[in-house]
Amino acid sequence: MNEPERTEWQIRCAFNGFCKRALKNESINAHKEIRRKQAHEINFSALTPKEENQLYTCEDFFAEDKEEQTFFAGGKEWDAKTIADAIHSLPEEKRRAVLLYYFFDMSDAEIAELYQIPRSTVQYRRTSSFELLKRYLEEHAYDYPDW
Repeated sequence: MNEPERTEWQIRCAFNGFCKRALKNESINAHKEIRRKQAHEINFSALTPKEENQLYTCEDFFAEDKEEQTFFAGGKEWDAKTIADAIHSLPEEKRRAVLLYYFFDMSDAEIAELYQIPRSTVQYRRTSSFELLKRYLEEHAYDYPDW
């Protein structure tokens, strides 16, 4: 036997029911996810002072040095502040590429994934920064007449 054709109204009702069920299931999933996250989260106001102190660290790389740390680059000796100023003079996107690659040991591919850009763009930004850094250091070499 042939099944009688469903009317347009019946089709709409079936689709309506399907959509409502899908939305209800998504709502249930969202509430479960919120409850799961809340079980693992804690308010900052609920932390003890000892726990708060574990949330940050202070960099004391130069704190114990009696004399200032210097670096050799381009056949000259540079202080840490000048190197930091040179890196800070880079455009934001190039500075990020240099810092993440050289100071956070991230690969070009990892940086590209982080910023959702091509890997070759990260490599270009990083390598083209050398010329800008060199130019900055050459311009500021006069600040150190004995070097």
